[in-house]
Amino acid sequence: MREEQGKTQDQVIRFLLKRGPQIGVAVASESSLPIMLSRWENGHVEVTDPGYRRLFREFYGRTNEELGFPPDLLSESTEELRDRLVIARGVDRETLDLFQSQVNSIRGSDKRFGSLPVLDQLNTLIGQMEKVRTFSVNTASRQRLAATLTDARTLAGWTALDRGSQVQAWQYHEDAKVSAREADSPYLLAHAAAQQAVILLDIGEPESAVELLEFARYVAENRAPSLLRTWLAAAHGEGLAAAGRHDDALRAFDEAQSLLPANPIDPEMPFLLLNDAHLLRWRGSALLRLGDHDAINELEAAAQRLEQSPASAVRGQVGMLTDLAFAYAAAGDSRMAVEYARKARRLATQIGSDRQRRRLANLELPQSGGSGVA
Repeated sequence: MREEQGKTQDQVIRFLLKRGPQIGVAVASESSLPIMLSRWENGHVEVTDPGYRRLFREFYGRTNEELGFPPDLLSESTEELRDRLVIARGVDRETLDLFQSQVNSIRGSDKRFGSLPVLDQLNTLIGQMEKVRTFSVNTASRQRLAATLTDARTLAGWTALDRGSQVQAWQYHEDAKVSAREADSPYLLAHAAAQQAVILLDIGEPESAVELLEFARYVAENRAPSLLRTWLAAAHGEGLAAAGRHDDALRAFDEAQSLLPANPIDPEMPFLLLNDAHLLRWRGSALLRLGDHDAINELEAAAQRLEQSPASAVRGQVGMLTDLAFAYAAAGDSRMAVEYARKARRLATQIGSDRQRRRLANLELPQSGGSGVA
């Protein structure tokens, strides 16, 4: 069964060691399990312990009969299902609030310290919520869990992208779109789709990114708060700039500016960090993509504002510094390009941003003046 499913012995052992204590099954030591597993698989010893049988059923997704175990008078899988339904039924408003507060707490850590400590925490939390959601029959609870799962998955996807794992980032966003649909939330779906478009921009697929961004804006049209519509318009502007559509890109940023609410904080959308300074930085980044020399002025102005903004995220700071390095290089100013590249690389290393380090590795300095980007 293991080889048929392409599983390794180590994967089985890790599952037994992790899952056993979670469901109250006493599991042998890590050093003993390889020998036990080999004996079970070779047929030298039968799996007689009900706890191990349950773990194998869960790992392989097979029944007792399919695994060669004798049938139970009262199916253990039935007992297991009932147990999980009882646990899911016990999830109340306080538990749902706790899940969301945990996502918000991890987001706060990500905002200050970047992606290094975040992804493992998110994976654990996502797994916990998914198990509860899977066995919940209460529609309201499932929708609330699905909404929080969407939030967690988009954050995990953004974190994975920053760590340079584009395929993983894509899958997180695909899962986020599925949970957004179960949450019956157009604005969560729009946010997940638009953020996913950034992955397409990173791999040089601007036309596909624009298509996905247009879908996101269509989904959110007249059904989302102005803060999200502002963010989507700016994201669309970035995509249009990457596609070389200068006038369309600037129109999108003008629309974003007109949509930006006076109070750009919405407790219903803690995943959005956007104000005048952030929008200016975003526009400056788009101008850089378009080869517009005004990019430097807008990025410098944004940098000054963001220095005084407590709401600034460290990942955004790295992106802005990197943009400035490229902008000055394009303008022929090697000295300033080197200066900003050093700052960006230092901060990118601190927070583990492989995405920005890759960008900096491709920085080309003008021939005259300055030296390498140490």
